[in-house]
Amino acid sequence: MKIGLGLYPHLLTPENYRFAAQAGVSHIVAHLPGYSKRVQRPVPADEPWTYEELRDLRAAMNKEGVELAAIENFEAHHWSDVLLDGPKKEQQMAGLQTIIRNMGKAGIPIMGYNFTIAGVWGWTKGPFGRGNAKAVRYDQSAIDPNTPMPNGMVWNMVYDENAPPGNVGPISSTEIWERLEGFLKEIVPVAEENGVKLALHPDDPPADSLRGAARLVNQPHKYQRVIDLAPSPSNALEFCLGSLQEMREGNVYDAIEQYGRQGKIAYVHFRNVRGKVPYYQEVFVDEGDLDMIRVVMALDAVGYDGVIIPDHTPEMSCAAPWHAGMAYALGYIKAAMQAVERLG
Repeated sequence: MKIGLGLYPHLLTPENYRFAAQAGVSHIVAHLPGYSKRVQRPVPADEPWTYEELRDLRAAMNKEGVELAAIENFEAHHWSDVLLDGPKKEQQMAGLQTIIRNMGKAGIPIMGYNFTIAGVWGWTKGPFGRGNAKAVRYDQSAIDPNTPMPNGMVWNMVYDENAPPGNVGPISSTEIWERLEGFLKEIVPVAEENGVKLALHPDDPPADSLRGAARLVNQPHKYQRVIDLAPSPSNALEFCLGSLQEMREGNVYDAIEQYGRQGKIAYVHFRNVRGKVPYYQEVFVDEGDLDMIRVVMALDAVGYDGVIIPDHTPEMSCAAPWHAGMAYALGYIKAAMQAVERLG
């Protein structure tokens, strides 16, 4: 197994690649890698990430001693109509296929994605963690989960500031699954041809419905349906421990056994939580409801040899809250991996 670190767009800098290397990280997962640059220069919002951008991003990481393991998440502009079944769906699918081809050419092996309408929504961030660390809490009783989503928004991001008044209509479970199936039918063959794995993140929060849209993978067993929709080495899972633990049903350790034995875990989000929907809280990696040492042992038992990244760790009270929280989690992960390796 390999230790990785996820970096958001504003953190994709040489300084943070060096921070990662200093913390023992060998691989980076880059979130929305073209997003920050495109805000600052006149590029059409829906233009696919170019080969040159991806090549240069990987080269910048390699220069600091780390490798680019995966890209996580398309921009909302890239696939708003794929998610919403809008008039630009075919055009946007062609753009997504171009991104996958450019990734293959640049030697980037995994594309993580979250096929959801409402995205990550409804949570609150505050001093909820140990020692008043800033952490995330989801309390469904404190929100209206049926709050409509305005036109021009998808995936909790605005993609069209000039959208007409009104809201996105309700989307049923049947509709969201049909849209996913169409997406996989179009993109999995391109991923196969270019040596790229697609890795689906489960719903977070794993509610039944949010903002009028049914959720997709809000129970562990639904991952199997995703796999069966498009049998292929390129149809894999972004295995988020926290999201899986938050689900009402199932068991994370059983899910590792089921999907790990199939070789479907592309990479792992290593996060601990306390509670389940409709109320849960993200906590430090060494507390919470998951036995993280048992998790590492289970991953080792199924032969998983991919990347593990800390995810949503609470922020610590210091000059660099995010970096301190991540360093704490990375140290725990490294120690856990070493302990499991020595135990055999």
